[in-house]
Amino acid sequence: MEIRGERECTACGTRWSYYETGSVHCPACGNIRSVATEDERREHTDGVATLALDDAVAAAGRDDYRAAAREARGTVRDYTHERGFVRGGDLRDLDDTVLAAWELRYVAAAFARAFDHSEAEAYYFVSLLRGAPAGERPDASDVPESMRAARGNGYADAVADYRADVRRYLDTGPERSAANDLLASLDDHVRRIHALDGDVPPATADRLVAAARAIGRYARDGDAADETAAREALDELSS
Repeated sequence: MEIRGERECTACGTRWSYYETGSVHCPACGNIRSVATEDERREHTDGVATLALDDAVAAAGRDDYRAAAREARGTVRDYTHERGFVRGGDLRDLDDTVLAAWELRYVAAAFARAFDHSEAEAYYFVSLLRGAPAGERPDASDVPESMRAARGNGYADAVADYRADVRRYLDTGPERSAANDLLASLDDHVRRIHALDGDVPPATADRLVAAARAIGRYARDGDAADETAAREALDELSS
């Protein structure tokens, strides 16, 4: 949505940026009444969200993986709902924490349903729980075969969200002649992975992310090298 993000408190005169705080409350006095200090409305989709998984990590430490999964599911659902990629009119990167959170949504759902897990699956789940807040994810080679659909679906969902925000950014931002074709091709690959219920090699999911990131850089900066990188990544996905 387009909003006027620079605000001034009517009670104490403090100025702040809603784009940075995500709150209508004055950071100095807590007053909720403020006025805009700029006329321009800017596209803004990114909320200020923190991925806090301490309770889930604690449950996993007790080997109670179903409880850990239940704790994690609600947290990552709220986090991914809040997060976007346009802040105050600026297009941001598809970051690793969002990717880890989306992957964890699917992994936690799998752990919440089942009673028994292999040692490799449990290690993967705990590694993701511990690393997700810092954007740390298991390498593609460390994803168990039984969990590769979780990574595929998670990354496809994250890329779909990112693609939508790149489109919003371009609607009111710079003119990029090649961007529409790149985004359409990216959407085709997202749909294909979803049609396979995410069951693709983790390396394929990584290439999808690489393509999305290159398209985002091209949309923001207009660098021909990023356009080329995006096309090469998309071509690899098609081969």
